[in-house]
Amino acid sequence: MSPEETPNKRRKTSPWDLWGIYGGSALLVLAATLLALQFVQPAPPRDISIAAGAQDGAYYRYAQQYAAILARSGIKLTVLETKGSEDNLNRLLAAEDAPELAPDLALIQGGVATDEQKAALLGLGSMFYEPVWLLGPLGEPSRALNQLQGARIGVGPPESGTRFLAMRMLALSGVQDDNADLVSSDMKSAAEQLRAGDLDLLFLVGAADGLLLRGLIADDQLRVHGLPHAAAYARIDRSLTTLALPAGVLDLARGVPREDLLMVAATANLVAHPEVHPALVDLLLEAAAEVHGSGGLFADAGTFPTPLHSDFPLSDDAVRHYKNGPPFLQRYLPFWAATWIDRTKVMIVPLLALLLPLFKLLPPVYVWRIRRRITCWYVALRRIDLELETGPRDQGRLADFAKQLEEIEREVAQVDVPLSYADQLYNLRLHIQALQHRLATVAGETAEAKEQR
Repeated sequence: MSPEETPNKRRKTSPWDLWGIYGGSALLVLAATLLALQFVQPAPPRDISIAAGAQDGAYYRYAQQYAAILARSGIKLTVLETKGSEDNLNRLLAAEDAPELAPDLALIQGGVATDEQKAALLGLGSMFYEPVWLLGPLGEPSRALNQLQGARIGVGPPESGTRFLAMRMLALSGVQDDNADLVSSDMKSAAEQLRAGDLDLLFLVGAADGLLLRGLIADDQLRVHGLPHAAAYARIDRSLTTLALPAGVLDLARGVPREDLLMVAATANLVAHPEVHPALVDLLLEAAAEVHGSGGLFADAGTFPTPLHSDFPLSDDAVRHYKNGPPFLQRYLPFWAATWIDRTKVMIVPLLALLLPLFKLLPPVYVWRIRRRITCWYVALRRIDLELETGPRDQGRLADFAKQLEEIEREVAQVDVPLSYADQLYNLRLHIQALQHRLATVAGETAEAKEQR
């Protein structure tokens, strides 16, 4: 039997047999995993920041409440003190120039941003109304804004949403720097000026529960003015909404305000960079719903947060959230677990598609390898058997057959297979012995025939 015809020698079962099959499959799965990982979205950041406002303002207070809620999910929200909406907008847009200094989120008053600025950012919705409060000395009669030429008017701090909106409304009313004294200062200073009689009117834009506003309302020397032509302002400026303030609602014991008042309000928008992580959008909107969802002086329960009144193009993830609520996984799993599953689903699906056929294929392949270790010898046995039957039976050829069978028997004795296949191995050895017995019989008959001649 030539070396080319001899089955592989020393076919022993070893860990390398399993490595050859299962290890190769594992490498295939690993390669598929690495490929799929290229399409897995990064994990949401654990440390983000929001540009809020002055520490005594509603923006800052609400942002702190968001931070406390997000902390329950392992997200740290750093609240940044700023000058107000315009400052917040500028900081958010400065991300390209100084990304390490720019916040990830901001609360921005509706109407502040230009169309170009709006296009560069994404809105997550409106969070609450920001009424325009007009405060003046108790003895002063209410006047429409277009009758304030020559008046001393506090319009709020520089770079604040209050100043932006006050200047816009006054400009629509024909009141400007050249025909009135428009004073820009921080709200605490403006409040002191109002109490001292140095201002005829003070604009204050903010939520009804603001500490500064509450203090001004409680002052017996001041009064809240209504806004004549409120509907006209809201119709001209679509970022404004008309609101009604019932008499006595601010302080029923003192009857503040004295009569029903019409007001206008902007809405506070939660705004983010376009690359905001989708999982954070859901988490932020859930936090906003917890803070603002119960309603307030001007909004019924469930009014906010809302996609309505949004001054910025809404994020696709925010649209989905408002339509369907939080993702299924986030409703029942911790945030980290839900986001991990959501991120890796792009990898899990193709891996399952690969693993299922592998699990079905590997056992038959292993069985085939073990059986081949035994059955490959039958090729040599069958050839010897056929030649013994049909070929010449001279002593030299029969001796060569005997040598081949001895070599085969020696090689087969070194074959190792699992116990479940031992019966097939021993059947092979019996067949070798049967062929050796037949060869011996043929050799004896050939020798006897030769002696008779």
